[in-house]
Amino acid sequence: MNRDEALVLIKDVLTDAVPGADAAALPQDENFRDSLEMDSLDFLNFIEALSGRTGLALPETDYPALNTLDGCADYVASHTSVK
Repeated sequence: MNRDEALVLIKDVLTDAVPGADAAALPQDENFRDSLEMDSLDFLNFIEALSGRTGLALPETDYPALNTLDGCADYVASHTSVK
């Protein structure tokens, strides 16, 4: 999966995990947990959904890299095989 595909997927997962979220309006370099006022359970739901959609194991130690759209896209693209 390339970075652009990852970004589209992440925005889709965010929209599913946080009803009413406008992922298209989120700045790519800002912490979306803060922007969307996600609590820890919301973020965990997002992580689980992202893991399910990508097939990636997302260890808690990597969560800091998954707080922005840019960080998520870079992480997913670098951890999935290129198709």
